[in-house]
Amino acid sequence: MELLQYDFIQRALVAGVAISFITPIIGLLLILRRQSLLADTLSHISLAGVALGMFLQVDPTLSTLLFVVGASIIIEYLRTIYNTFSEISVAIMMSAGMAIALVLVSLNSNSGNFQIDQYLFGSILLISPSEVKILVGLSVTIVIFYLIFRRTLYVMSYDEATAYTSGLPVRFISIIFSVFTGVAISIMMPIVGALLVSALVVIPSATAIKISDSFGKTIVIGIIINLIGIFAGIFASYEYDTPPGASITLAFIVIFVIVSLATYFVTLRKRKHNNPS
Repeated sequence: MELLQYDFIQRALVAGVAISFITPIIGLLLILRRQSLLADTLSHISLAGVALGMFLQVDPTLSTLLFVVGASIIIEYLRTIYNTFSEISVAIMMSAGMAIALVLVSLNSNSGNFQIDQYLFGSILLISPSEVKILVGLSVTIVIFYLIFRRTLYVMSYDEATAYTSGLPVRFISIIFSVFTGVAISIMMPIVGALLVSALVVIPSATAIKISDSFGKTIVIGIIINLIGIFAGIFASYEYDTPPGASITLAFIVIFVIVSLATYFVTLRKRKHNNPS
């Protein structure tokens, strides 16, 4: 295909493959832990990290990573305090992140150079070679982490108390998972945008859950859905000159609707077959 000859398209596709191995693992665990909004919260906090970097005139990528990692640990701490109402930690940190970002932007004398649109909407087509390498390295690290701690992650996702009483390193794994989630969000935010990064994490996993009957299969199906959605979004963005992040998100939504309708009709057909009138 003609578009594959362009370097920026090749980088976008490689980045898409890397993201496809990151988000199904993170997304499924967030859904099972009832923390689906954590991705959205961390994307808002990432904006505060970018604003801090601009305010201190340091590399925004470094300030964002440090800020988000710290926020991830705080969220995990608050989650242990409000263990019955874990969504409270998400609400508190989301509000704090946005408030800090807005205050820092207003105080920044270089705010005229702060292109907030770049971080709100992002563009995978503008990804740099160094960002591709970071994404690939992160995807390899997260996959290795999942393979090593797969049993612990599985048990603690369904019943954290049981995992803890079984002697599994629940607290350590939870902190590491939160940090990995924060790092992944902060790296993906300039690529797909703060407004859409949560969709990239949650929707494919939510779709995979509808057609899978096991933990491992859900992740594999999630990877496939990610690849289809990201590639379709990139090609649509190139062909119709639409925003890449929005195109990818719409592709995921279309897949979700198709899968939902298909599972509904299959279930309906089984009911009619089992209860003939």
